[in-house]
Order: sequence, then C-alpha cells, then structure tokens
Amino acid sequence: MTKNTNRRTFIKNTSILMAATAGTGPAALRNMGMKPKFRICLNPGNIGASFDQETLLNMAIKYGYQAINPNVKALAVMSDAERESYLEKMKNNDITWGSAGLPVDFRNDEKKYRDDIVGLATAAETLASVGVTRMNTWIMPSNELYTYNENFKLHRNRLREAANIIGHYGIRLGLEYVGPKTLLTRSKYSFIRTMAEGKELIAAMGEPNVGFVLDSFHWYCAGDTTTDLLTLENKDVVVVDLNDARSGLSVDEQIDGQRELPMATGVIPMADFMQALKQIDYDGPIRAEPFNQPLRDMDDEQAVKVTYDAMKKAYDLAH
Repeated sequence: MTKNTNRRTFIKNTSILMAATAGTGPAALRNMGMKPKFRICLNPGNIGASFDQETLLNMAIKYGYQAINPNVKALAVMSDAERESYLEKMKNNDITWGSAGLPVDFRNDEKKYRDDIVGLATAAETLASVGVTRMNTWIMPSNELYTYNENFKLHRNRLREAANIIGHYGIRLGLEYVGPKTLLTRSKYSFIRTMAEGKELIAAMGEPNVGFVLDSFHWYCAGDTTTDLLTLENKDVVVVDLNDARSGLSVDEQIDGQRELPMATGVIPMADFMQALKQIDYDGPIRAEPFNQPLRDMDDEQAVKVTYDAMKKAYDLAH
C-alpha cells in the first residue's frame, strides 16, 4: 500500500522445532542452516517517505536494501531507453522488485470497480515489461453493508477477475488478511481476519496465481501461530510485511493504524515468524508497514535508515 492509499484511509506460538517436524519434515529442517532467500524491500509510502523512482533506487542502494517497490505510473512514462538504464542500474546493484499495489477498488460499487478493472491490463503490461511479478491488496475484516456471505461472493468474483487478468502477464496476486479485533467489531458485519479464512477465499477464487500477503502484526492479532505458517509453501506467499505491536495493550486491543517497526517492542515473537519464513523457503520481498507517526515525522532519508536497521535485525533472526 502506498502513502496515499492505505487502510488508515478506510478508517502463543507453537515451538518452531515441533512445528517443523510435524508440519513440513526434513526439507524444512535442512533450510534452517541456509541463508534466507527473502529480500529487504524499501516501500517508502509505508514509512511516510516520498521519493521519485530514481531517488527511491538511490536510497535503496545507499542504505543496503535489496528490493524496491515499483511505481506503475512512474514506469509508464519512462522511455524505453530510460527503463533500460534503470533496470541496468538495479541489476548492477543487486536490487530486485518488490510488489505493486492492486490499482482496483473492488470493495465498493460496481461502477467504480468496472472503471478500475478496465485499466488493469495496461498496468500489468507495464509492470511485466520491467520484470515485476507481484501485486497485492488487503481484505477488510468487517463491512457495514454486506453480510459475510455477500462480501465473500463479492471478493471472490471481483478478485478472481483481477487475478485472471494479471495472471496473463505472469503476475501473482497477494491477499492480506487484517487481524485486529478492533477492526472486526468496527462495522455491522464481520469478515475474513485469519489465515484459515483467507485460505477459503483463495480456494474459492480458483486462480493459481493467488496467495497471501503475510503481515506479522495481523498474524499476531489473528491468533495465528507458527504451525499455521508452516502449512504454507513459498508459492503460497506473495509478499511479507514485518511489524511489531504496541506494548501495554492486549492482543484484542491492538489498533491497525498504530504499530511499531519490527523488533521495537518484542511483543510479537519475530524469531518464530522469521524462522518459519525461512523454513518454507520464502524468496520474496519483506517490507515494513508500521503506520507509525514518529517514523512518519522523521526526515525521509532518516526514516529510510531507521527502517532498514529495524528490518535487518529481523532478517538476521532467520540466519
């Protein structure tokens, strides 16, 4: 999600060794001794920073990030020569792509959805032309208008269509379940907020390029465990967000728009989460998405550095 479009505008764990032995077997245990394959990704909007595409790449190189989020609008206006030069610079500095936000409002009226879906193929074509293979969106856990079944059908049908379109361009779609109980009870009707429910939606969609956006904060708030994580394979995970929860609040009191950078409080068992990602051989981007006001108040470059330092601490837990 970008700085302009995030959920704010819409508004314990089982032992790793036991889970690995029971859930994924010797292959997962072998992965424990290997370097993790996931890559620390710079998504500036999520930390309150704003850069053009060229500056974004320079910031990633300067501070050690391994991936950057693509901006489809910026990429679309680049000339062929500019794109080629940009991609060469990424390659020379071992920078890969993160995940783009799904540019479709599928949650509201049919007209808005239809207006957006018309342009999805063009966006996907632009992203695919530079090697982007991941897009993502989120699922709100409550709704004022639709019952669970009505909302399920709406999400199944509209997201299936979107996934099918981008699938023709080799792009996967990640769906993020949103765990806080404070959001579940905000509106009249409850909806998906756990991994198990997310699996039901993905299965009902029936598109092979659909998986999860895993967020450590939502994983924690939903009461999911490492056992749940270890039911997944690399192909089931499109992108990962790393965040910590606020101290002094119970699980049920946590608020979606008020989080911490990974490792900031130690409320979320990040070592368990990171080791599980490594065991399922996840090889995609990991991003911070703390919705943290002190971080947003920082100078943009300082926020980039502080975020990298936090992400690196979490990354190192998987070694």
